[in-house]
Amino acid sequence: MQETLILASTSRYRAELLGRLGRPFSTEAPGIDETLLPGEQPGELVVRLARAKAAAVAARHPHAWVLGSDQLASRDGEVLGKPLDSDRCQAQLLASSGRRVSFLTAVCLMRAADSRRLEHVDTTVVQFRALSPAEVARYVRREKPLDCAGGFKCEGLGIALFDRIESVDPTALIGLPLIWVAQALREAGLDPLGQ
Repeated sequence: MQETLILASTSRYRAELLGRLGRPFSTEAPGIDETLLPGEQPGELVVRLARAKAAAVAARHPHAWVLGSDQLASRDGEVLGKPLDSDRCQAQLLASSGRRVSFLTAVCLMRAADSRRLEHVDTTVVQFRALSPAEVARYVRREKPLDCAGGFKCEGLGIALFDRIESVDPTALIGLPLIWVAQALREAGLDPLGQ
């Protein structure tokens, strides 16, 4: 019998990434509060949320392996959320012009029945090139990256906004570090290549 894998997320980006592997999975909304706690640092927040997402779904499915993940962008210690509207997206991108932005992607794979848990945090650094207001407005109008941390999609036209990306796993910037996920699935006894 094949063990169950559940992605604790409603993110279409994470589901598409996990779908690149051959392992069947389902998705379920974790339904957790994602509010930043007073004094919480970006690295602490992203780990807490990935773990909380996995734990919420694992509590409902104790014998399944549950994968929770969270990502945030940080510029000089300031957490950059999903812009959600065009004006905020443009402002966020212009504030990142010529600067380095760190993307922290935390992942937690757990099974509640035997309290097994594997965790990882990937850090990817993006160096933005100098951006003009006109090109930022054009980019946002064309790609509409309003639901993406940092306000861009590196898998699309957003790649043209950068001077460079420093990463050990290019999929982490999209939302799920597949190199680590495949390794964790193997460690959990789940073949990431499927049947």
